[in-house]
Amino acid sequence: MKIDHIGMFVKDLEKAKNFFVKYFSAKPNHKYTNNKTKLETYFLVFDDGARLEIMTKPNLEVHNPLVEEEGYHHLAFYLRSKEEVNELTSKLKTDGINVVSEPRTTGDGYYEAVVLFENCYIELVTR
Repeated sequence: MKIDHIGMFVKDLEKAKNFFVKYFSAKPNHKYTNNKTKLETYFLVFDDGARLEIMTKPNLEVHNPLVEEEGYHHLAFYLRSKEEVNELTSKLKTDGINVVSEPRTTGDGYYEAVVLFENCYIELVTR
């Protein structure tokens, strides 16, 4: 058994699609729109076959990622080296993405940085 995909609501669907395409080389499908429910989605496929469904609807409730609560917390992308973590973190920061935690070695042995995009924590990790 494997997880087929993860779903993530975003406020700005096109901005989110472009973010994952630009920084993580995701390949999007054609946008799906449900005219009855006003749901719009893209499936994004990453190089290793992992899939992320990004979705939006009018009037989404805003989630505060700074409040720790039960449920989904972050996405983590595994990079090949510390240098790649450093380079991508620097590029994201230069492009105005909020870097919450600069690259560092964590207590559980990861080398990681954390960014905040569309109210979602995204970890850039390697070992």
